Amino acid sequence: MSASSTIRPLLPVDIQARKGADPLVVLTAYTTPMARVVDRHCDIVLVGDSVGMVLHGLPSTLGVTMEMMILHGRAVMRGLQRAMAVIDMPFGSYEESPQQAFRNAARLIAETGAPSVKLEGGQHMAETIAFLTSRGIPVMAHVGLTPQAVNTLGGYKVVGRDHEAEKVMADARAVEAAGAFSVVLEKVPEGLAGRVSQALSIPTIGIGAGVNCDGQVLVLDDMLGLFTDFRPKFVKRYAELGLTADEAVAAYAADVRARRFPAAEHSFADVLPSKGQKN
Repeated sequence: MSASSTIRPLLPVDIQARKGADPLVVLTAYTTPMARVVDRHCDIVLVGDSVGMVLHGLPSTLGVTMEMMILHGRAVMRGLQRAMAVIDMPFGSYEESPQQAFRNAARLIAETGAPSVKLEGGQHMAETIAFLTSRGIPVMAHVGLTPQAVNTLGGYKVVGRDHEAEKVMADARAVEAAGAFSVVLEKVPEGLAGRVSQALSIPTIGIGAGVNCDGQVLVLDDMLGLFTDFRPKFVKRYAELGLTADEAVAAYAADVRARRFPAAEHSFADVLPSKGQKN
């Protein structure tokens, strides 16, 4: 038996049991190579609908389809051994009714092999979350700023200041009661996120919600400096791979135009090489 076959991927029950333990490390991924990289370091890999913006050039997440999520979900699952995958349910795939949500969540899980899904919304989605979890589909919830509702919210703004704080807390309690195994808190004031984290028995995963959550998530392409259309305040750049790639492509283009590439070591001779020489 190979060493890799003995590794058991994390499951929602493992993630929920991490409440109060070391912080959960979460990143997005959309391709097999990147999934292999983040799998070595992360507890959860989110196949986020942010794929529409960072890989497909869409202006928001609203144009992402089920087919896109399945395609990228399959790619990510091929690269994971330990981390648990969560797949975003795209806009329009779950809001109509619990029955619609079940059909599409079941399809995502069946066609990708991922063990869980994520959907946005608080109290108004509690019935749907309960419907899914009671039928064997683990759900990560998402409250605070919910990007799929950006047109209703009026932009990508902080949610939970002043009178909104009670609603964020109520949303978080509602998704917990409905059976969600964890909840993302996005663009929520740090103090409020800390109070929500203390109040819930399930892990909170923060993105722009301060250090007191039970875990943190960032979009991989943001933190690597690959997506540069805009930079949210809550993003820390750990690399500038977009700049590095631009420099590499420029150097390649210059070498081709100057006939420096391909050089002799990148080419093949007309005559077979003698023994011991490379061809």
